[in-house]
Amino acid sequence: MKGAKLALRKLKNKEEKRMSVAAREILKKYWGYPSFRPLQEDIVDAVLAGQDCLALLPTGGGKSVCFQVPALCLGGLCLVVSPLIALMKDQVEQLKRRGISAEAIYTGMRRSDIDRILELAVHGHISFLYVSPERLGTEMLQMRLDRLPIRLLAVDEAHCISQWGYDFRPAYLKIAEIRPALPKVPVIALTATATEQVVADIQEKLAFREEAKAVFRKSFGRDNLAYVVLEEENKLAKLLDMLQKVPGTAVVYVLNRRACREIASYLQKNNISADYYHAGRSVEQRSQIQQAWIANEIRVIVATNAFGMGIDKPDVRLVVHLTLPDNLEAYFQEAGRAGRDGKKAYAVLLYNSTDKARLLQQYEQSYPTLDLVRQVYQALGSFFQLAIGGGEGQSFDFPLGGFCQHYKMNPILVLSALRILMQNEYLILSESLFFPASIQFRLNNRQVYDFALRYKPYERLVQFILRTYQGAFQQSVNIREEKIAKGTKSTISEVKKQLGQLQQAGLLYYHPQKENPYIYYLKPRLAKGDLLFDGASYRFLKERQEKRMQAALAYAEEKRCRSQMLLAYFNELDAPACGQCDVCLGRHDSRPSPEEYKKMRSYMLAQVGKESLSVRVLIGRFPSNLENKALAVLQQLLDNEELVEQANGQLKLN
Repeated sequence: MKGAKLALRKLKNKEEKRMSVAAREILKKYWGYPSFRPLQEDIVDAVLAGQDCLALLPTGGGKSVCFQVPALCLGGLCLVVSPLIALMKDQVEQLKRRGISAEAIYTGMRRSDIDRILELAVHGHISFLYVSPERLGTEMLQMRLDRLPIRLLAVDEAHCISQWGYDFRPAYLKIAEIRPALPKVPVIALTATATEQVVADIQEKLAFREEAKAVFRKSFGRDNLAYVVLEEENKLAKLLDMLQKVPGTAVVYVLNRRACREIASYLQKNNISADYYHAGRSVEQRSQIQQAWIANEIRVIVATNAFGMGIDKPDVRLVVHLTLPDNLEAYFQEAGRAGRDGKKAYAVLLYNSTDKARLLQQYEQSYPTLDLVRQVYQALGSFFQLAIGGGEGQSFDFPLGGFCQHYKMNPILVLSALRILMQNEYLILSESLFFPASIQFRLNNRQVYDFALRYKPYERLVQFILRTYQGAFQQSVNIREEKIAKGTKSTISEVKKQLGQLQQAGLLYYHPQKENPYIYYLKPRLAKGDLLFDGASYRFLKERQEKRMQAALAYAEEKRCRSQMLLAYFNELDAPACGQCDVCLGRHDSRPSPEEYKKMRSYMLAQVGKESLSVRVLIGRFPSNLENKALAVLQQLLDNEELVEQANGQLKLN
């Protein structure tokens, strides 16, 4: 019996070793990397060994590789749950460019498209299926669950499953409900930001198996990233000064769309190459700006928090926030987009007393009264002309500005009310998305051809579609209305009008192009009095938001090492002082005496003259009780240009 167990263990170890080699081959074949980054290989091996894994990796830490590589090793289908449609679409496109089959289904898609994708998955034609969490409970997916060849379940942005997290999504709780149907399928959860409470909550809510689970943490510390917080009344002048001193590309995060336009214009007038990015710009504009910035054709992007997710640009030298963040989780992710190439970079927060008052007001507006939430819900029903009991499973275009203007409501309060309605699973507010126009013929080829011959005004349009979009008989296909207009020597408005008329005539299905966000009803519309809320959850989430806001304020106002404060927030309590933030390099503590200054100066110049040293290493050579004085002397040497800090963070004599 003992010999049999030993033989079985050897066989298992041999198989795991074979899979590990296969993983490296896949990494090389599809990603072009000869080896994994630190910790990635450990995570991949654990997944291949069938363990439930939680991977905590900082922004830019290569999270997607940790599930995509083992999924290809395991074969079959990897089901990926992700909260952001834009991020799903981006990852699907990246996989397709690598020659890997992938699709995404999410709320707001046409039923026929979802059905087609699920059938492809059932028959083994897809390696990665990305789904929004709300899709997990739908009948279309549930009825196929036992036929999908799922070998791995991946949960991206896993902090969304926890009420302790900063972006709680109740639909994430449905993930655990499908695990009994996938008894031998391991799960990997990934996040870039999680406190200790969130780490424990993720494992519990995803039903990690006690006998087969692993948590992997990579320190969130960034030795090359200097955090700076400055209280500034004239933020624009300071921003311009920083951009003139720090070369390379930059991201400037602002509060709203108006600020995006105004600050980008200000920078342009001061001869800084800049453009702005927010969800209100068209998909085509956003794509062009993003690509130009990635290609270094634009130096500075001024953006709302709609920018950055899923973008891989390693050489960002400066990230500036022009207003106080309302939580450190989001701030840490956005700031972490600087310096992913390992070279020296800066994350700067500029704030003033006005920002503090605004942040407190924003907090109050984030949790409106439940009566106001009910008013917004009823106004939505009227706006969409939706009867009581109707709407379940339907989506409606939602022009926020028009809605607020019509009902004379504050946009921030409306968005906050919609978030509470989402948390209570009445509806979903999507991000702004681009849905291209599409058509699908309802008749066969011969019938369509006969129609074109009988109805001459439509002949040119129908003939062009038949030549250009032959797949439209089998499935819904995307079309470009401007291309059709050019090919038929018509106008875009005339093409849209005729396509609408052909739909009314029963010849085809036509879905015009859309770019607005939408509201999707998860439940039938209820009467005002039937709308119920979880009061305890409402109070808990409000209290948690207040604590996150207070932590963000403390980060700005306390004179402690910025890196230490951020890392302590994420439970890294033993991190040393970074030696490069504004606090470490500019503390208001005691200054050295002239004699101390002379001795420290001579010592520092001698040390740097002998070998290449970083700020942290050099300061570490002084006793802890002299650290602050040593930092003051070093700052003076840098200001006097006796020492220079190079791009790689090393000091040298000037």
